[in-house]
Amino acid sequence: MRPIWLIPLMASVHFVFIAQGAPPPRPSIVFFLADDLGWGDVGCYGAKAIRTPHIDRLAAEGARFTQFYSNGPECSPTRAAFLTGRYQQRLGGLECAIGLGGVGRYDDAIRLATSKELGLPPEETSIAQRLKGAGYATAIVGKWHLGYEDRFSPNRHGFDHALYCLGGAMEYFHHVEEPPDYRPVLRLNGSPVSRPGYFTDVIADECVRWISDRGGLDTNAPFFLHVTFTAPHSPYQAPGENFPSPLPADSSRWKQGTSPPEVYAAMIECMDAAIGRVLDALSATPQSANALVIFASDNGGTKSSLPCGLRDQKGTTFEGGIRVPCIARWPGVLRPGTTIAHPAITFDLTASIAHAAGIQPQANRPFDGIDILRCVASGEAPPNRALFWRGRRGNRTWRAARDGDLKYVSRSDGPTTEEFLFDIAKDTGEQINLLQDHPSDAERLKNLLHRWEREVKPVR
Repeated sequence: MRPIWLIPLMASVHFVFIAQGAPPPRPSIVFFLADDLGWGDVGCYGAKAIRTPHIDRLAAEGARFTQFYSNGPECSPTRAAFLTGRYQQRLGGLECAIGLGGVGRYDDAIRLATSKELGLPPEETSIAQRLKGAGYATAIVGKWHLGYEDRFSPNRHGFDHALYCLGGAMEYFHHVEEPPDYRPVLRLNGSPVSRPGYFTDVIADECVRWISDRGGLDTNAPFFLHVTFTAPHSPYQAPGENFPSPLPADSSRWKQGTSPPEVYAAMIECMDAAIGRVLDALSATPQSANALVIFASDNGGTKSSLPCGLRDQKGTTFEGGIRVPCIARWPGVLRPGTTIAHPAITFDLTASIAHAAGIQPQANRPFDGIDILRCVASGEAPPNRALFWRGRRGNRTWRAARDGDLKYVSRSDGPTTEEFLFDIAKDTGEQINLLQDHPSDAERLKNLLHRWEREVKPVR
């Protein structure tokens, strides 16, 4: 039975395709990814002190998820999961953000870094490679953070064009990493490059230029543009705070979670303005009428984020570390103003992008995610499934499993383990630990988690 809300929109050719069970014409795709953006840091998710009109407009014109999760509690893991469409645990070494200069931060990552193998393996097939093989022009502009060695560069993973910073914490004006090294880390297609300006603005400039030159003003060929902001990750610098030298080593601005509120707001508002510029450039192309635009964050916010009622922050598997904003706009396919309460996760977007482009999953590397946008477009509930997380740093390991409304969380630090069980539907803030009252539910989720850990064991 066709969902009632689709009936007035059936004049759109895209809904005709959906009704017939076939995908609509292949869209161009723009995926904006923020860095360390908290769940409540934009207007359409409740922010009052931060103005984000362009992100809010995407939500008004598309679909907004209220229970969307990042694949990891830090950035490198989620980015790896999105590009491969699979749990990052399958790759080895990428359950934690890669350290400055390519340093590993837990045993498996340290082992790979020692042999200069810490990064997204070149033998993996990324969504950019699949799209390129299907005739898409591909570009990434912004943060990479998936390997410092040349063999891990974006151009070796299917991106025709790449302007990017190598690691996780680049100074916004001088484009160097944290002291003491102050290593220049801005690259253009694998080579060092200098681009003056505040990095968020540099990203917008490059995206606008690429859309105009490569996106196809004179052709209907589709393109994929991955816009990976560093905002609002530290160092905390507002657009007007340009000084002759990089931030000094003793500046608190390098430290995560210590941003002055007005600086934090200015960083996000500048990112929103950059998104507006890219959307304006997109609107000038023939592809705009059928463009899929996605916005999300790579993990939860830091202590600099606005209060949003979620427990804890980035680096943990409590809701504050992994629940993130996510918006998708696809004219004629996703109903404007839709709100989706079903749980979804980053690599669901990979499966959705592949299906939108007419790409079949690989037999030897099937997607772990589902085509969540097809479910949204058709009005169907996603299939029942459990979601899993594991993040490692030093001797500490965070784990979580969510099945239905129940969520199991554990935090291990050496031999010590703390465990929690929450009913997320009744207790979004994770304040009531049900572990003692519902031991059988906790044991069931633990068993699911252990089975998953065996299944995703890396091969390298």
